[in-house]
Amino acid sequence: MAVTAHNSLASQYLDTPSFSSQCCSTRRSFLKGSAAVTAGFSALVGALSLPETAQAVDSSPNVLGPRPGYSPQVGTFVSLLTWMREQNGVIRATKGLTQADLDYLIDPNANTIGALKLHLAATDTYYHLNTFEGKKWDSWPDSVKQQWDAAMNLGDAGRKTIKGHDRDYYLNILQESRAKTLAEFSKRDDNWLMAVDKDWPWGPTNNLCKWFHVCEHEAHHTGQIAFLRKRLPGAKPDSE
Repeated sequence: MAVTAHNSLASQYLDTPSFSSQCCSTRRSFLKGSAAVTAGFSALVGALSLPETAQAVDSSPNVLGPRPGYSPQVGTFVSLLTWMREQNGVIRATKGLTQADLDYLIDPNANTIGALKLHLAATDTYYHLNTFEGKKWDSWPDSVKQQWDAAMNLGDAGRKTIKGHDRDYYLNILQESRAKTLAEFSKRDDNWLMAVDKDWPWGPTNNLCKWFHVCEHEAHHTGQIAFLRKRLPGAKPDSE
């Protein structure tokens, strides 16, 4: 996710910074600000005082709250994560796109829609390794890095290697990575969600904040995808 400087529009909407460099530098100010938001979210969840025996709310995706198979606060967060993906995220944002659309590069410094989709799966994968398997960031095996680093870091590596796939290819990978994440969430309790990593690069951070970052990260890139979609060759002005 190394970033190359370019024109203001591309800089604002198209670059995707890496966790190791840009995510820990240019996004640090955002994350410090979001820490307050996340703290507020944590306080809100805590204020709800959900009992351990809390029942799942209405199963409608638009009714956020506990979900069967998860502890109360974990389930409530899972409902947020799922809503972001299925109701207002990358699935809807890429509906009807062709392989050519997914590979379209708006300028030499941008990312394709296909690459951004794979990037979201890579983000799930790396946070999975960190929060569920307890691995220090970037300590995973070379085999994992070879599979996922181009998608996680994007930049030139992503532009060169992530292409030639249809929408279903990316959706299947996204669904597979998210299914693994949800399976692991079902094994954790609310105490785990609130557990603090004191050695995290941007300061003491709990698992809720880490996964809240994954959620807002998807919103961020879904916005980029919407921007790119409206600039595809032949795109209609009102295309979603």
